Amino acid sequence: MRDKFKTLVQWYDEMLSLPHRSEVARELRDEDDLFMLLLYSEMVGIPNPVYYYTLELYPYMLEKFHDWHLRMGMEKSPLDGIRCC
Repeated sequence: MRDKFKTLVQWYDEMLSLPHRSEVARELRDEDDLFMLLLYSEMVGIPNPVYYYTLELYPYMLEKFHDWHLRMGMEKSPLDGIRCC
């Protein structure tokens, strides 16, 4: 009985969250894009007071940057300082 109730609650949660999955995915992608802008802002001419600290994140963000510029329709990296392709 307990397992059936648990399954029913999971099914109900899935039913409620299904229409919002694309919205949540879009919001997460927008947040990632904003973070990328903050991370690489110095390279596009926007002053970044925490540039020194964001340098440490470049090795970890390089693959995401490659996915981002492909998603934006750019075959090659738009920034000269980053060679991801």
